[in-house]
Amino acid sequence: MLGGGGLVAANVYASATESWGDGSGTNGTGHVLSTGMPTIDCPDVGTRLTAVPEAARSDVDRELALLDRQTADAYRQLQQSGWTAGQDSGSVDDTIMKPLEEKRAGSIARIADAVDRAGERPQGLDALAGCTLRPGDDAGAQATAAPSGGSPATASPSGSAPPNGAGQGGNGPVASDYADITSVQPDVPSPPQQADASRGSFTSECGVNANGLRNSDNVIVAPGVSNGAHHFHDYVGNQGNSAFASDDDLAKAGTSCVDQGDRSTYYWPVLRLQDGTQERDAGSPGGGTEGNAGRIVTPKQVTLTFVGNPRGKVTAMPRFLRIITGDAKAFVNGPANANASWSCTGYEDRQLKDKYPLCPQGSDVVRTFRFQSCWDGRNTDSANHRTHVAFTAPDGSCPAGFQPIPQLVQRLVYDVRAPSLQDGGRTVPLFAVDSFPEQLHKPVTDHGDFINVFDEDLMRHMVDCINSGRVCGPDGDGSGATASPTPGSGSGTTADPGSGSGTTAAPGGGATEQPTSSATSGSAPTASQLPRTDATTTPHRTAAPTRTAAPTRTSAPTRTTGQHHRTTQPDQGNGQDHGTEQGHGTLSDRTAQPERSTGPARPVSTSSPAPPRQSPQAEPSRSASGQAGAVGNVPPAQPQAQGTQGALAETGSHLWPAALGTLLALSGLVMLLRARRLRY
Repeated sequence: MLGGGGLVAANVYASATESWGDGSGTNGTGHVLSTGMPTIDCPDVGTRLTAVPEAARSDVDRELALLDRQTADAYRQLQQSGWTAGQDSGSVDDTIMKPLEEKRAGSIARIADAVDRAGERPQGLDALAGCTLRPGDDAGAQATAAPSGGSPATASPSGSAPPNGAGQGGNGPVASDYADITSVQPDVPSPPQQADASRGSFTSECGVNANGLRNSDNVIVAPGVSNGAHHFHDYVGNQGNSAFASDDDLAKAGTSCVDQGDRSTYYWPVLRLQDGTQERDAGSPGGGTEGNAGRIVTPKQVTLTFVGNPRGKVTAMPRFLRIITGDAKAFVNGPANANASWSCTGYEDRQLKDKYPLCPQGSDVVRTFRFQSCWDGRNTDSANHRTHVAFTAPDGSCPAGFQPIPQLVQRLVYDVRAPSLQDGGRTVPLFAVDSFPEQLHKPVTDHGDFINVFDEDLMRHMVDCINSGRVCGPDGDGSGATASPTPGSGSGTTADPGSGSGTTAAPGGGATEQPTSSATSGSAPTASQLPRTDATTTPHRTAAPTRTAAPTRTSAPTRTTGQHHRTTQPDQGNGQDHGTEQGHGTLSDRTAQPERSTGPARPVSTSSPAPPRQSPQAEPSRSASGQAGAVGNVPPAQPQAQGTQGALAETGSHLWPAALGTLLALSGLVMLLRARRLRY
């Protein structure tokens, strides 16, 4: 305990219970060792604030976001200075570190003042102003030169070579960030299920984000702040995501989920191939200007499964519950809140925490997020966005005062090859997640975010499925959802160009096998309890027709502020929206069609529905071969012009011969009369 006002040294409630495996690369203080290049280590003020009065929340959130920006700016100065370990740090201390400490002290003081005005002033915050310059080690930087192939591959966003760095953005990854998955030992199995265990599961299919809904905001951690994440996120589910979205905005927005009753927000950092590609965000905040460079890879498959608890029944999640799993700053914070899990298809009983997996040929990279599954029964969020939820103990029990809720297990599959570390990714490019610039793209910083916007009736249905041991979802035994996803959502569509997958995603990016009834929650379900894609393949399904049982609702207009304007320039070639919010960090490939609407009214019955009726405006169906129609690029059917067929034109086509004959007969009669008059 560092002092009053809700300031604590560590957050035990958000710590993953999984053991930190061998090769984690941590030192005696629990910090992950720096490898490859120097960086800046600043205490994470936000994680240590556990009690902030509601009246002070907006001021505190704004100052916390400013602290992140100050660190990012200082790291950029350090990178540009060319300083390396072994050199005198005097100039760096004077020009970078001391000014950074002064700026942080000002922000921390404003945080304390804001809390003091609404409640008890926190103690001990002043000690968090100073940051540490952490040198890199040269051993980890070997074989990590930027990819060759011309200046775009080796240049920084400004056009010059990345100073004193590795990777396309000059700030990682490095060779020591990767490990051969076949050399990893299998994980410890999950705790055994008790007699009252909730053994069912519920799966929601929300696509793979093939429409490219991305931005560098974080509405949970930095609401109302553009580029609050300093890295780009992929979004599936709710289509109204931005830093400025309120709960009401999210409730009214459209969704990419097959079941329109799930408007939840699911997001995670994008994965990039550092192959020299200059994405549209190469010169934007959160993108290339902050070291996040390369080609964004669209997941080959996304599976969103909610599972139960090995000791008892689960209770419903409250609407708008926010959960963050993992720590985007774990490289400098240490692994206390880290919850990254990297593996390969066919090897998912082996998980890596702080290494990217090198997968054998034919095996795909897998990222798995197992979210906290215990809730305090009162709050949908907390000051540090962690203490209102918790992981289970190794035996599957929740902490005192917490109750089990469905555990979200989020599984992302990517068709990327193992990089060629021996030549720094020149032959096969490096891959890495986006990160805060000073976090150096370390795999330990991987994280996932979730906001529950399930309709209450669908949430009750989920809980019933899990507690009764059923397997539910669009392909399960009780969802009853037949509504098509929002147009352009990417559910079951071919991966967008640049995804690197080279394959067509399965419908909804969904699982090829539903979880078995033995799927458990606990601290971490094993890979064998999750949907597997390497064993079987689900045939492509024909898209269900749009439901028309209730009027379609249209979402509220997107909220704008003075710093949140968006200009859309439709691509005349493919109908995609290539508008970018400069200064806001939005990268969107959404198609120019009515994706903003909520689409079909949500199904509200948990029993088997009546056969769906075909909507007059149903989406184009999938082809007989199972390939998903490119809904976003198919122009609407043009109505036939009235009167072109079957009306006057058709009648005239039958009358003109008779009219011609009549005219000839009249001409002959006139000539006959004239001839008779001449004779007389």
